[in-house]
Amino acid sequence: MKKSLIYTRTGDKGSTSLIGGIRVSKTHERLEAYGTIDELNSFIGLLRAEMPEGEDSTFLLKIQHMLFSVGTYLATDTASTPMRQEGIMEKSAIEELEREIDKTDASAPPLKSFVIPGGNKSASLCHVCRTVCRRAERRILALQQDNEIDENITSYVNRLSDYFFVLSRKLNNAEKCEEIFWNKSGK
Repeated sequence: MKKSLIYTRTGDKGSTSLIGGIRVSKTHERLEAYGTIDELNSFIGLLRAEMPEGEDSTFLLKIQHMLFSVGTYLATDTASTPMRQEGIMEKSAIEELEREIDKTDASAPPLKSFVIPGGNKSASLCHVCRTVCRRAERRILALQQDNEIDENITSYVNRLSDYFFVLSRKLNNAEKCEEIFWNKSGK
C-alpha cells in the first residue's frame, strides 16, 4: 500500500474540507471549535508528559480519546453529512468526569479565595489546559448559535475545565507547592 502524502496543497488558498467533503474557510467557526479542541488535546499531551504515571495520567489519556471523538463530531457538518449521533458523548462520560472532579477536589484544602495560576510545572499546565478548554467551550457555543450541537458535548467541555482546576490544586498540594491566592492589593 502506498503511503499517503501529509500535504495535499488543497488548503493553500485558505480553505479546507470538513468531514463529508464540504469546503469552508479556515477561519470558519466550525474549524475554530474543533481546532481549539485539538489545541487542548495537545496541551493535555504536554501535561501528561510532565506528570508521573498513575491514575491521573491514565484518566487524562481517556480524556484525550474523548476529545478526538468531540473533534470528529465538530468537524462534521451534520446538516449535509449524516453522522451517527449516538455514542459520541454519553451522559455517563459527564457523570464519570464529575465523580473524578469530586474525588480530585477532596484531596485539596478548602478554597479561601481565587487561585492565581501557577505552582509546579504540571499544575501550571493544568491552568493552561483549563483556559484553552474555556476557549473551546466559547467556540462550541458560538457554533451552536447556528448549528445543533449535542448538549452532552457542551456539558462535558464545561466540566472539563473544572477538572483541570481541581487537578492543578491536587498536583500543587501533592508537591507541597503553596497556592497563591488572589487579593486586590496584589501583595
